[in-house]
Amino acid sequence: MRKIAIAMAKGGVGKTTTAVNLAYGLSQIGHRVLLVDCDTQGQTSKFLGVSPKYGLYEFITGRDKNGEYVSKRDVIYPSRKNLWLLAGGIGLVELKNWLGEQPGDVRQTVLGNVLSPKKGTLDYLIFDCAPGWDVLSVNILMAVDEVLCPVALQGPSLEGLKTFFGYLLSAQKLNSDLQLKYILPTMFDQRTRQSFEILKQLKRMFKKQICDPIPYNVRLSEAPSHGKTIFEYRNKAVGADGYRKLIRRVDTDDI
Repeated sequence: MRKIAIAMAKGGVGKTTTAVNLAYGLSQIGHRVLLVDCDTQGQTSKFLGVSPKYGLYEFITGRDKNGEYVSKRDVIYPSRKNLWLLAGGIGLVELKNWLGEQPGDVRQTVLGNVLSPKKGTLDYLIFDCAPGWDVLSVNILMAVDEVLCPVALQGPSLEGLKTFFGYLLSAQKLNSDLQLKYILPTMFDQRTRQSFEILKQLKRMFKKQICDPIPYNVRLSEAPSHGKTIFEYRNKAVGADGYRKLIRRVDTDDI
C-alpha cells in the first residue's frame, strides 16, 4: 500500500483539487483508495458531493462529540466505487486538541498507528493536508512515505515551497522513509511569462520529481460546486488531461 500526502505550506495551490482528482482517477483504474481529509474546512466532501456523518476525529478517537462509541466501519464513507473518504471539517480542531493531550512519546504517531489497514484491503492512502504546521501535520508526515507538493505557477510560490522544505526536513528526522516524490506545477497559464519562468526554475531544481503541469482551467474550479471530479464534470477539459498525466505517472511508479 502506498501512502501519499498532498502537502504544501501555502494555501490556494490546488491541494484539494489534486487530492480528489488523483484519488478518484486511481480508483477508476481499479485501485482501492482511501482519501483522508486533514483540513478543518472539510472541502473534500464538497468536492465529491457527499455529506458523511462522521470523519477523521471520530475515527482516531473512537467517539463522537457526545462521547458515544463510533465504529470505524461507520466512519469510513464510500464516496465512489473503490474510493472511500475520511472526512475533515471543524471537528479536526478538537482532534488537534486531543492529540496535544496524548503522551509525548506517542503524540506524533497516533494517526499512523490507528490508520493501519489490514494488508491487501487498500492500495492507496491519500492525505489532503492543510497548510501550516501543527500536531496533525506532524502525524500525517509520520504516517506516509511519499509527499506530492503542488506549486502554483504564480505569485510568491517558491517562498511557500521554501517554507514547506523546513517542515519536511524536520519530519524526515523522525521518519527516515519520508521522501519528496512529486512536485506538481499547478495553475499553468500559458498567457503569462511568470508561469513559464517559475516552471523553468522548478524543472532546474527538481529534475526527478517534476511532473507535467496542470493547466489553468476554469472547469477545475467549477467542478466542486457540482460535487464532481473534473472527470465527471468535464472529462475532455484540459484540466482533466493534466490530471490524467499525473495519474499515469503515479500509477506507473507503482509497478
